[in-house]
Amino acid sequence: MAASTLLYAQSGGVTAVINATAAGVIGEARRHKVKVLAARNGILGALREELIDTSKESAAAIAALAHTPGGAFGSCRVKLKSLEADRARYERLLEVLKAHGVRWFLYNGGNDSADTAWKVSQLAQAFGYPLTCVGVPKTIDNDLAVTDTCPGFGSAAKYTAVSVRECALDVAAMAETSTKVFVYEAMGRHAGWLAAAAGLAGTGPDQAPHLILFPERAYDEAAFLAQVDKVVKRVGYCVVVASEGIRSADGRFVADAGGGTDAFGHAQLGGVASYLAGKVKAALGYKVHWALPDYLQRSARHIASKTDWDQAQAVGKAAVQYALAGHNAVMPVIVRSADAPYRWKIAPAPLSKVANHEKTMPAGFIRKDGFGITERARRYLSPLIQGEAPLPYGRDGLPKYVELKNVAVKQKLPAWEG
Repeated sequence: MAASTLLYAQSGGVTAVINATAAGVIGEARRHKVKVLAARNGILGALREELIDTSKESAAAIAALAHTPGGAFGSCRVKLKSLEADRARYERLLEVLKAHGVRWFLYNGGNDSADTAWKVSQLAQAFGYPLTCVGVPKTIDNDLAVTDTCPGFGSAAKYTAVSVRECALDVAAMAETSTKVFVYEAMGRHAGWLAAAAGLAGTGPDQAPHLILFPERAYDEAAFLAQVDKVVKRVGYCVVVASEGIRSADGRFVADAGGGTDAFGHAQLGGVASYLAGKVKAALGYKVHWALPDYLQRSARHIASKTDWDQAQAVGKAAVQYALAGHNAVMPVIVRSADAPYRWKIAPAPLSKVANHEKTMPAGFIRKDGFGITERARRYLSPLIQGEAPLPYGRDGLPKYVELKNVAVKQKLPAWEG
């Protein structure tokens, strides 16, 4: 068996900096003369034996990958279940790894991906196959356990804070004769980290966002409407930021997209802003505008955080180092050592402590009235949006992103029928 092949795969929703992690992985592997294959469309590509030979890419292309958003090799929302329930797919994955001499498997994703990497490591051990599995953190939701923050979050947080501040200036200019209330919807199914980041847009009670709705607090419509009315009468207008995952007291999502559930078993959300806008208009009579930035939050590389960009590359490099050192079933996580000035380092954490553990907003990060962030939250969030990550622009005035060749390797196994 070849002793120098590493398989890298991206999972779940991509981010503005997940390709920076990929560049960190490939660059560090090349430094150690390790061949890197990438799965096309995540774990699905691995199962189908649709593998990409990254050695066909130039050094310049890999360098450009570090500032290109999206997922260069494709991602997917495919969740492998337990070893018992999904044993055939796990065994197929091992067959593919064996066929291509893969000794190291790096899975770049969130909670479910950490769980998959952990299970693959267990199966490999059970079959006596020499495989080292490393989970690589990624998510804009910032809900991974153990790590101080998740690569992808800082950039989405910066986009959110900047967007809310800019929109607030627009609303303030028009409030006398037009819009009185503006509602911005932030991603976040169970954790309100991204909605909380909007709180960085202002520093005082009369600065936007005036109200933030978190999934960690039950949505009280009467209290919400009363606060909106109070702010409009005091300030002249009101900017609201609502997490897509806010729920009523009985645990039901306030709004959803009506699209059923995805492969991870999650309800497809979207529509909270329009729902709230309708309620404000009907109950208070104010003119309302709303925004659903959706994918813009996670793809906005042009306004990425330098802190986030640096951390995304650092976890990629560390993942390779851990893999080559034989640290199995671990994830490189970010450890904060100081707030001001912000200091951090990378350290290994067991996948068993990360997989399927969700980190929500601490109670001490949410104001007592439930509609804003505390100074403690501000101290945590502020360093994560600092700095501007370098980005080359072309003569057309647009960012210069790279599109890889993504040359496929020859398949060695029968087609997968799973």
